[in-house]
Amino acid sequence: MRIEQAELADVLVLVPDPVRDHRGLFTRTFDAGEFDARLGMPGAAAAFVQDSQSRSARGVVRGLHGRSGRGEAKLVRCAHGAVHDVLVDIRPASPTFGRRQEFLLDDADFRHLYVPPGFLHGFQALTGSADVCYRIDRPHDPAEDLAVAYDDPDLAIAWPTTVTAVSARDRGAGSWAALRAALGSAGS
Repeated sequence: MRIEQAELADVLVLVPDPVRDHRGLFTRTFDAGEFDARLGMPGAAAAFVQDSQSRSARGVVRGLHGRSGRGEAKLVRCAHGAVHDVLVDIRPASPTFGRRQEFLLDDADFRHLYVPPGFLHGFQALTGSADVCYRIDRPHDPAEDLAVAYDDPDLAIAWPTTVTAVSARDRGAGSWAALRAALGSAGS
């Protein structure tokens, strides 16, 4: 497994190396030792305490979601199908504050992301159905939920296919400008 630095500060792309043969494939999707070594933090992998999974039909957009307070670190991967995954850095002190990066996550090459605290995250399902798995470093607290509209004009995310469904919560999410103001930054 390779671990690469993404364009956004502190985001890592984990790239498994599937072994394929006539039976199908086998791949290691996570290795605590390699992860801890890459972060330079022994025991970092042990901090993950919750696994969650979503299933979405083609065109569904989930997000953009984040957490206030300490935020949350997470590992995100697409176990079945394919998704267009989007991260936005909301850490005012970060050199990549306000920037976004987009990724293709799928069940063909099994790339997945390490997303440190301080990011908005969202995705759109690109296949008939897509299962996204999240490994999170602390229990969910709804009081800390943040959301920015998936179609916010300042972020101008070009979702690759027609948006077919969005939750009521996501339709009513605030703007990137309002979140930036709440974060106490007039940054980019």
